[in-house]
Amino acid sequence: MSKPQIVWLRRDLRLCDQAAFHAAAQAGPVIPVFILDDETPGDHKMGGASRWRLHHALEALEKDLARHHSKLVLRRGKATDVLPKLVEETGAEAVHAIRHYEPWWRKAQGELKEKVALELHDGNYLLPPGTVRTGSGGEYKIYTPFKNAMFAAIDGFDILPEPSLSSLDNWPDSDSLFDLDLLPTTPDWAGGMREFWGEDFGTAAAMQRFKDYLDQVSDYDEKRNLPSIHGTSRMSPYLHFGEVSPRMLWEAMSRYTSEGATIFRQELVWRDYAQNVICQFPKYGVEPYRDGYEESFWRNPNRGDVIQSELEAWQQGRTGYPIVDAGMRELWATGWMHNRVRMICASFLIKHLLINWTHGERWFWDTLCDADYGSNATNWQWVSGTGVDSNMFVRIMAPLSQSEKFDAGDYIRQWVPELADLDDPYIHDPEENGCKPADYPSKIIGHKEARERALSSYRAAKA
Repeated sequence: MSKPQIVWLRRDLRLCDQAAFHAAAQAGPVIPVFILDDETPGDHKMGGASRWRLHHALEALEKDLARHHSKLVLRRGKATDVLPKLVEETGAEAVHAIRHYEPWWRKAQGELKEKVALELHDGNYLLPPGTVRTGSGGEYKIYTPFKNAMFAAIDGFDILPEPSLSSLDNWPDSDSLFDLDLLPTTPDWAGGMREFWGEDFGTAAAMQRFKDYLDQVSDYDEKRNLPSIHGTSRMSPYLHFGEVSPRMLWEAMSRYTSEGATIFRQELVWRDYAQNVICQFPKYGVEPYRDGYEESFWRNPNRGDVIQSELEAWQQGRTGYPIVDAGMRELWATGWMHNRVRMICASFLIKHLLINWTHGERWFWDTLCDADYGSNATNWQWVSGTGVDSNMFVRIMAPLSQSEKFDAGDYIRQWVPELADLDDPYIHDPEENGCKPADYPSKIIGHKEARERALSSYRAAKA
């Protein structure tokens, strides 16, 4: 009889289009394993919202495995210690895993290869990082030529079906899912997330949600910027935890040729781009790429109560800018934020408050249920002007005019109930229009004042 094969799962929680499962199933009985490892990621261990989302993704995978008369073995601890012990315990011949590119996982994968027969497979991205190259053979740093090369390289995908899994007579011990303590209890702050996401977890639910969304993908380019309507797919958490692969979404769109569909594909390519960036610059999530943004450039919350209180006002959605406050409250309640509003909120922290982007990256890391090291860092450094390919710092978003331009009135009414009785256009700037309710804060800083301060600081830094 063939020896057991371990499948080490991280952010690849699916059976369909999962190369590690397929390779393991062809070699012998499969032991699917998930290890809650809070030690290996260091400062980037999963935040609270991601842990809540992970619980439900694992629960859905357990149900999928049960259809194949299989189980999910759950353990806690450092993966490089737990997996060798599990190999010894089960007599497993090899450990199969989807390759991950976060710096801590790359290090762990290297260490594991010294301890067990580790077979790494690709599958979390459209193409493995480094696949497309410049004319000189180098790696792309700029998104647009990377995107063009990706589109030229992709000619459809063969999606792997769910494999047939051979069961075991004797399963290794496993923690229960609730033993992992992924759900908040004291207090239970996840009510908004339960209401927002419902019970749609796992591969089947994700693909059904996406297929329903495709009816409106032709309008994606326009509607994705309108926070008051359901114009985005909200697939990012499913992609983040690997309940679906980006290849599955790409193929599901194969007959859609509209401009909106093309823009959506570009967003999938952006995920690949972010992984290429962190492969080249592993510290991208904690260090700026560009020089000239020394710590003295920023207003550091550690330097005084006023700056710390401004950071907290941003985190809590109490800045006096309705579109910013709506976004930050949506984030806290649901673990997700509308794409356009993410940029507005990030720009406000960096340029209106002159607070280092790393404080925003950390807050998003804890509060986003789709918090991804590569995408989070790449997006924050793009907004701050510190990234390898980024917006210029001097391009400062005007949140009040952005709110009106993208018709955010109903979005604000939903998430900022103090303003629910205000009509357009007054709701976008109630203070300026003389109708600010007493229980809604005044602007933390005026837009003109903030813009002038940011530009002045930039000029001084570049002098």
